[in-house]
Amino acid sequence: MDIFNQNILLYLSAYLLSGIPFGYLLAKQFAGVDIKHAGSGNIGATNVLRVVKEKDPALAKKLGAATLFLDAIKGMVVLFAAMMLDAPESTLWTIAVLAVVGHCFSAFLAFEGGKGVATGFGVLLVMMPIPSLIAIGVWLGASKGLKISSLSSLIGLAALLVASYIIYPEVPGIGSHSPIWIIAMIIFYKHIPNIIRLINKEEGKVV
Repeated sequence: MDIFNQNILLYLSAYLLSGIPFGYLLAKQFAGVDIKHAGSGNIGATNVLRVVKEKDPALAKKLGAATLFLDAIKGMVVLFAAMMLDAPESTLWTIAVLAVVGHCFSAFLAFEGGKGVATGFGVLLVMMPIPSLIAIGVWLGASKGLKISSLSSLIGLAALLVASYIIYPEVPGIGSHSPIWIIAMIIFYKHIPNIIRLINKEEGKVV
Protein backbone atom coordinates (compact mmCIF):
# COMPACT_ATOMS: atom_id res chain seq x y z
CA MET A 1 0.00 0.00 0.00
CA ASP A 2 1.43 3.39 -0.96
CA ILE A 3 1.74 6.18 1.58
CA PHE A 4 -1.13 8.19 0.08
CA ASN A 5 -3.68 5.38 0.40
CA GLN A 6 -2.33 4.48 3.83
CA ASN A 7 -2.84 8.04 5.05
CA ILE A 8 -6.37 8.20 3.61
CA LEU A 9 -7.30 5.02 5.49
CA LEU A 10 -5.79 6.37 8.70
CA TYR A 11 -7.60 9.70 8.34
CA LEU A 12 -10.96 8.02 7.65
CA SER A 13 -10.42 5.62 10.55
CA ALA A 14 -9.61 8.50 12.90
CA TYR A 15 -12.70 10.45 11.89
CA LEU A 16 -15.15 7.55 11.86
CA LEU A 17 -13.92 5.74 14.98
CA SER A 18 -13.88 8.97 16.96
CA GLY A 19 -17.39 9.69 15.76
CA ILE A 20 -18.80 6.69 17.63
CA PRO A 21 -21.01 8.27 20.35
CA PHE A 22 -20.12 5.96 23.22
CA GLY A 23 -21.89 8.07 25.84
CA TYR A 24 -25.14 7.99 23.88
CA LEU A 25 -24.86 4.24 23.21
CA LEU A 26 -23.98 3.30 26.80
CA ALA A 27 -26.73 5.42 28.35
CA LYS A 28 -29.28 4.07 25.88
CA GLN A 29 -28.25 0.44 26.30
CA PHE A 30 -27.74 0.22 30.06
CA ALA A 31 -29.94 2.99 31.47
CA GLY A 32 -32.62 3.33 28.81
CA VAL A 33 -31.94 7.06 28.55
CA ASP A 34 -31.50 9.20 25.43
CA ILE A 35 -28.93 11.71 26.66
CA LYS A 36 -29.28 13.74 23.46
CA HIS A 37 -32.69 14.77 24.78
CA ALA A 38 -31.88 14.98 28.49
CA GLY A 39 -29.73 17.20 30.65
CA SER A 40 -27.50 19.39 28.52
CA GLY A 41 -28.07 17.19 25.47
CA ASN A 42 -24.35 16.50 25.25
CA ILE A 43 -23.05 12.97 24.59
CA GLY A 44 -20.05 13.26 26.91
CA ALA A 45 -19.25 11.73 30.28
CA THR A 46 -20.51 14.68 32.34
CA ASN A 47 -24.00 14.55 30.87
CA VAL A 48 -24.08 10.76 31.12
CA LEU A 49 -23.22 11.09 34.80
CA ARG A 50 -25.75 13.88 35.38
CA VAL A 51 -28.68 12.25 33.57
CA VAL A 52 -28.23 8.61 34.62
CA LYS A 53 -27.62 9.70 38.23
CA GLU A 54 -31.31 10.61 38.47
CA LYS A 55 -32.19 6.95 37.95
CA ASP A 56 -29.23 5.04 39.37
CA PRO A 57 -26.28 6.87 40.99
CA ALA A 58 -24.06 3.77 41.07
CA LEU A 59 -24.69 3.00 37.41
CA ALA A 60 -24.15 6.67 36.54
CA LYS A 61 -20.58 6.57 37.88
CA LYS A 62 -19.79 3.40 35.93
CA LEU A 63 -21.24 4.69 32.66
CA GLY A 64 -19.64 8.10 33.13
CA ALA A 65 -16.22 6.54 33.70
CA ALA A 66 -16.67 4.17 30.75
CA THR A 67 -17.67 7.06 28.49
CA LEU A 68 -14.68 9.13 29.57
CA PHE A 69 -12.31 6.22 28.97
CA LEU A 70 -13.74 5.23 25.58
CA ASP A 71 -13.91 8.81 24.32
CA ALA A 72 -10.28 9.32 25.36
CA ILE A 73 -8.84 6.20 23.73
CA LYS A 74 -10.74 6.17 20.43
CA GLY A 75 -8.38 8.71 18.87
CA MET A 76 -5.36 7.17 20.58
CA VAL A 77 -6.02 3.79 18.94
CA VAL A 78 -5.57 5.17 15.43
CA LEU A 79 -2.49 7.15 16.49
CA PHE A 80 -0.86 4.01 17.86
CA ALA A 81 -1.71 2.14 14.64
CA ALA A 82 -0.15 4.95 12.60
CA MET A 83 2.97 4.90 14.77
CA MET A 84 3.33 1.17 14.13
CA LEU A 85 3.24 1.99 10.42
CA ASP A 86 5.99 4.61 10.91
CA ALA A 87 3.74 7.45 9.84
CA PRO A 88 5.44 10.88 9.89
CA GLU A 89 4.66 13.51 12.52
CA SER A 90 2.54 15.51 10.09
CA THR A 91 0.30 12.48 9.54
CA LEU A 92 0.05 11.83 13.27
CA TRP A 93 -1.01 15.42 13.97
CA THR A 94 -3.59 15.26 11.18
CA ILE A 95 -5.00 12.09 12.78
CA ALA A 96 -5.14 13.87 16.14
CA VAL A 97 -7.09 16.78 14.69
CA LEU A 98 -9.46 14.50 12.74
CA ALA A 99 -10.16 12.48 15.89
CA VAL A 100 -11.43 15.61 17.63
CA VAL A 101 -13.39 16.64 14.53
CA GLY A 102 -14.95 13.18 14.37
CA HIS A 103 -16.07 13.31 17.99
CA CYS A 104 -17.40 16.86 17.83
CA PHE A 105 -19.03 16.55 14.39
CA SER A 106 -19.95 12.89 14.19
CA ALA A 107 -21.16 11.39 10.92
CA PHE A 108 -23.34 9.09 13.06
CA LEU A 109 -25.18 12.01 14.71
CA ALA A 110 -25.90 14.19 11.68
CA PHE A 111 -22.55 15.98 12.27
CA GLU A 112 -23.36 16.87 15.84
CA GLY A 113 -21.38 15.49 18.74
CA GLY A 114 -19.60 16.05 22.01
CA LYS A 115 -17.35 18.84 23.20
CA GLY A 116 -14.09 17.12 22.41
CA VAL A 117 -12.41 17.35 25.80
CA ALA A 118 -11.77 13.64 26.48
CA THR A 119 -10.88 12.87 22.86
CA GLY A 120 -8.72 15.97 22.59
CA PHE A 121 -6.80 15.26 25.78
CA GLY A 122 -6.47 11.62 24.70
CA VAL A 123 -4.72 12.37 21.40
CA LEU A 124 -2.65 15.15 22.94
CA LEU A 125 -1.53 12.78 25.68
CA VAL A 126 0.00 10.64 22.93
CA MET A 127 1.47 13.55 20.97
CA MET A 128 2.57 15.75 23.90
CA PRO A 129 2.64 13.66 27.09
CA ILE A 130 4.17 16.14 29.55
CA PRO A 131 2.04 19.22 28.66
CA SER A 132 -1.02 16.98 28.61
CA LEU A 133 -0.29 15.51 32.04
CA ILE A 134 0.17 19.03 33.39
CA ALA A 135 -3.14 20.05 31.83
CA ILE A 136 -4.93 16.98 33.20
CA GLY A 137 -3.60 17.79 36.66
CA VAL A 138 -4.85 21.38 36.36
CA TRP A 139 -8.20 20.12 35.06
CA LEU A 140 -8.60 17.67 37.95
CA GLY A 141 -7.69 20.35 40.48
CA ALA A 142 -10.13 22.83 38.94
CA SER A 143 -12.85 20.18 38.79
CA LYS A 144 -12.44 19.37 42.46
CA GLY A 145 -12.45 23.00 43.51
CA LEU A 146 -14.99 24.55 41.14
CA LYS A 147 -17.20 21.51 40.41
CA ILE A 148 -18.07 23.09 37.05
CA SER A 149 -17.10 20.69 34.27
CA SER A 150 -17.03 23.17 31.39
CA LEU A 151 -14.97 25.81 33.19
CA SER A 152 -12.53 23.19 34.49
CA SER A 153 -12.09 21.82 30.96
CA LEU A 154 -11.37 25.28 29.54
CA ILE A 155 -8.87 26.00 32.33
CA GLY A 156 -7.15 22.69 31.60
CA LEU A 157 -7.10 23.53 27.89
CA ALA A 158 -5.47 26.88 28.60
CA ALA A 159 -2.88 25.14 30.79
CA LEU A 160 -2.08 22.75 27.96
CA LEU A 161 -1.53 25.56 25.47
CA VAL A 162 0.80 27.40 27.84
CA ALA A 163 2.71 24.22 28.77
CA SER A 164 3.09 23.22 25.12
CA TYR A 165 4.84 26.50 24.30
CA ILE A 166 7.10 26.31 27.35
CA ILE A 167 8.15 22.70 26.84
CA TYR A 168 8.04 22.65 23.03
CA PRO A 169 8.84 26.12 21.61
CA GLU A 170 8.85 24.32 18.26
CA VAL A 171 6.72 21.21 17.92
CA PRO A 172 8.95 18.27 16.87
CA GLY A 173 8.49 17.18 13.28
CA ILE A 174 6.23 20.03 12.19
CA GLY A 175 7.69 23.12 13.85
CA SER A 176 4.27 24.63 14.48
CA HIS A 177 1.62 24.67 17.19
CA SER A 178 -1.14 24.93 14.57
CA PRO A 179 -2.71 21.48 15.19
CA ILE A 180 -2.89 22.20 18.92
CA TRP A 181 -4.61 25.51 18.25
CA ILE A 182 -7.07 23.86 15.85
CA ILE A 183 -7.99 21.30 18.51
CA ALA A 184 -8.26 24.06 21.13
CA MET A 185 -10.47 26.21 18.90
CA ILE A 186 -12.83 23.30 18.18
CA ILE A 187 -13.16 22.58 21.89
CA PHE A 188 -13.66 26.28 22.64
CA TYR A 189 -16.31 26.55 19.90
CA LYS A 190 -18.22 23.58 21.30
CA HIS A 191 -18.17 25.24 24.72
CA ILE A 192 -19.68 28.56 23.59
CA PRO A 193 -23.13 27.68 25.04
CA ASN A 194 -21.43 26.81 28.34
CA ILE A 195 -19.48 30.06 28.28
CA ILE A 196 -22.71 32.00 27.81
CA ARG A 197 -24.25 30.15 30.76
CA LEU A 198 -21.14 30.86 32.83
CA ILE A 199 -21.40 34.56 32.05
CA ASN A 200 -25.09 34.48 33.02
CA LYS A 201 -24.25 32.42 36.13
CA GLU A 202 -26.54 29.64 34.92
CA GLU A 203 -24.00 26.84 34.41
CA GLY A 204 -24.75 23.81 36.56
CA LYS A 205 -22.29 22.13 38.88
CA VAL A 206 -21.36 18.47 39.00
CA VAL A 207 -22.11 17.26 42.51
